[in-house]
Amino acid sequence: MGATVANVSQKQRRAQVLPEINVTPLVDVVLVLLIIFMVIAPELEHGERVEVPAITTPDEKKPKLDPVTVTITQAGKLFLEKEPIADLPALAERVKAAHAAEPDRRILLKGDASVPYARFRETLAMFQANGLPGVSLSVSQKGAPQTAKEP
Repeated sequence: MGATVANVSQKQRRAQVLPEINVTPLVDVVLVLLIIFMVIAPELEHGERVEVPAITTPDEKKPKLDPVTVTITQAGKLFLEKEPIADLPALAERVKAAHAAEPDRRILLKGDASVPYARFRETLAMFQANGLPGVSLSVSQKGAPQTAKEP
């Protein structure tokens, strides 16, 4: 810290002292610490370094065909597109036929939030057992406003 002092009396000297702050050493220290952290941070990972394999997911590409929509209502009724289906075996036959006609077409499973998980799992297990790949679940964004149901 430096000060400018004129050749005057003690009282005048106190009034005329102008402090100057030199920030250069502070900047030097901060830059050195920044460089140290930049060099050391990559080495702080725990364990050995490994190169994880890259994968490609089929969902990254936009499908050319619209998916086959399977809907489970609050009452537990099944719909293929907008057509009601009696039960899971009938749904399996209809979806297998649609898959045989257009193998690139995916399946979209929509269901009411109040439908028990077991019902979804039965439907997914049926798709897996029949060799139907590419089943997606339709969900809404968490926290999105819900429409009020009228009685």
